[in-house]
Amino acid sequence: MSHLRLHEVTDQNLRALTDFQLKPGQERFVAPVVLSIAEAYVTPTAWPRAILEQDKIVGFVMANFDPDNEIEAFRCGIWRLNIAAHAQGRGVGRFAVEEVASEARKRGQDRMTVLWAEGEGGPESFYLRCGFEPTGERIFDQTLGVRTTAASAPRT
Repeated sequence: MSHLRLHEVTDQNLRALTDFQLKPGQERFVAPVVLSIAEAYVTPTAWPRAILEQDKIVGFVMANFDPDNEIEAFRCGIWRLNIAAHAQGRGVGRFAVEEVASEARKRGQDRMTVLWAEGEGGPESFYLRCGFEPTGERIFDQTLGVRTTAASAPRT
């Protein structure tokens, strides 16, 4: 996936990040990018990134790296993953997950978490294919998944 890369959120890419569209119905599973960027602004441990294909915005990912957080699930993980409708199904989301895992490894973390809302059209099957396993715990009425930060092979 050499044509994909992460980039910091800047004034040059902010408009494109807040303008791209998800597939219809996905809005109920993930917060809008503009809210995520606002949360990142007030959360020093947040790691928001634009996902670019060539030089075009195709998504947004925000992780959090807070190894001292009293809640283990919030020490290292993906908080948001929004992929533009036209870019879904092409490996963009998996790329973002693996880039977060790579950043986590650089920070000395060996596992990471994600929360997902359940429901038809939701992200559960995607996260399972990326190697996350449900812990059985629910946080904010969402399923908590965990995986190692080691590079993982695609699951079917």
